[in-house]
Amino acid sequence: MDEKQLSIDIVGLAGAYSYALDCIEAELVNITNKHGKRVAYISVCMAKYWNVENDALQDLAICALLHDNALTQYITEEVKKNPGIDIGEGFLNEKANLHCIYGENNIAKIPFKTNVSNVILYHHEHADGKGPFKKAWQEVPLFARIIHLADVIDAIANNIKCRQEKWDKCCEFLVKQKGLLFDDECVEAFFEMISKETFVSLEDGSFESKLWEIVPRKKQMFDWNTCKNIADFFANIVDYKSPFTSRHSIGVAEKAAQFAKYIGYDVLDIEKMYLAGALHDIGKMAVGNEILEKPDKLTDEEFDKMKNHAGYTYLILSQVDGFEDIRDWAALHHEKLNGKGYPFGKTADELNEQERIMACVDIYQALTEERPYKKGMSHEKTCDILDEMAEKGFVDADISRKMRDCFH
Repeated sequence: MDEKQLSIDIVGLAGAYSYALDCIEAELVNITNKHGKRVAYISVCMAKYWNVENDALQDLAICALLHDNALTQYITEEVKKNPGIDIGEGFLNEKANLHCIYGENNIAKIPFKTNVSNVILYHHEHADGKGPFKKAWQEVPLFARIIHLADVIDAIANNIKCRQEKWDKCCEFLVKQKGLLFDDECVEAFFEMISKETFVSLEDGSFESKLWEIVPRKKQMFDWNTCKNIADFFANIVDYKSPFTSRHSIGVAEKAAQFAKYIGYDVLDIEKMYLAGALHDIGKMAVGNEILEKPDKLTDEEFDKMKNHAGYTYLILSQVDGFEDIRDWAALHHEKLNGKGYPFGKTADELNEQERIMACVDIYQALTEERPYKKGMSHEKTCDILDEMAEKGFVDADISRKMRDCFH
């Protein structure tokens, strides 16, 4: 593929995905939405204490937004090894080292500008050396120590129901844990840089605009290999949500790019199709696994909840600057030409070629891939089904016909 650069708001994309990660945490340990963004805001405010700025500040924000990027992955891995295991807060604490190891490996796909080695790996270490890896605070990178304090203090604040008590109780906790859970320097930075007013603003959401003032979201140019790494990083987060759909997002991304190349798209549009395919099911992070993994026919109520995932994809990707094309190609993959699809019920006149391609590719990938409750269909049988759907006015007949040749 020719070397052309794609412009991506990488900080905005990390922020958008932090919402998806929050949905997983909410399922497991009752963490409220915007946890990742609050951790990022506390972290970048604290970082001013050390005069962290520019590229380093942006990298800290991305690490904070994605500090729990491996949550779905390590839970899935452990469930495979121990069917029937009770996944809860105790399990998460006990297995913190696994999620840190997976998270550190995953984050290597993100194009940081500074050295963030071991930041995710050690973000649960205790100052006194009693954390998952038994590292004393002097052995832990500053950014890991900052994120650790911000993560814990936000979780504690989340569990204090009385708004008036949050600040005082969190301050008491920090003082008590100084030198134990948190190092003296980080506790001092928190008190120096975070006021009661700042802390209270975390409750009403007004902090988010301040976060983006501190960490400007500038679009950056990335080569294809870097774009693919970014796309695969985020796709894997989604695919690990459920072993039932393992590799589905990556499969859709690969086939969307393959088909786009087959019909003559230029390099940048092929890359954008790959990204859209990788991100198309991000909204499934907001849908419970009891629905995602139900092998039987969904009830009407369950299907309505499942349908919400496409709308969530649209909302999540709307947070990324300059991502309108990719957002639409990704989120409209369940629309039908006859207007009976979702989330918006768009008609043929309102659906462009890329959106029509994504709808067909998603169906093709879902039918051909093997899942725990079904064998994958053959290429011919899948194409026959797509042709039947085209006859009913669901999908584009021209695209369906070309897929028979492209994927044979």
